Amino acid sequence: MPDKIDLKKRYRELYSAKVEPSLVKVPELCRIAVDAQGDPNDEAIFGQALEALYAAAYGLKFGLKKSRGLDWGVMPLEGDWWSKDLATFSMDRKGEWLWTLSIVQPPEASEAEVLASLEEARRKKAGNPYVAGLRFERKAAHEAAHILHLGPYDAEPPTIARLHAFIAAQGRTKAGEHREIYLGDPRTTAPEKLRTIIRQPMGPA
Repeated sequence: MPDKIDLKKRYRELYSAKVEPSLVKVPELCRIAVDAQGDPNDEAIFGQALEALYAAAYGLKFGLKKSRGLDWGVMPLEGDWWSKDLATFSMDRKGEWLWTLSIVQPPEASEAEVLASLEEARRKKAGNPYVAGLRFERKAAHEAAHILHLGPYDAEPPTIARLHAFIAAQGRTKAGEHREIYLGDPRTTAPEKLRTIIRQPMGPA
């Protein structure tokens, strides 16, 4: 049986942000993703979107372990967050947020195999309103800046401001949605112990 694929080791730089901002080169990555909108604190929205995503991610993992002997640890949940009017994007207006949840997949899994896992998730979770929107995507390589935030999600604004100031100091501009990589599970981790990588893609110098 092949060795277990260690994606965190393969993409070590992407998951080793520090509490001080730094630059990072993000390679092309394959993802399973689902789109949603509204307040992520609403379990009827976030919980169902998450259920749909994990049904596909674990379905692919277990399916390929059985059929091809491929195995890997499911990667951390990631989220892109924005609003139609970025000038009004605010912690106080979460009901207007647009967002995408995603999980990085190993390139050893073919697109056809990933798409098959999405169809299986749609079959198994037919009552979930988000399974129809499950999709496979390849995110192009790009440059970004990132920082590690320690503590509750609602306390992120000062950390985000530091990241944006760092980008401006490099003579760069923000390009693309604000991304968060969740290294802790809020269901089992105290808010003050949560660890979140905040990443912002950048435009050319």
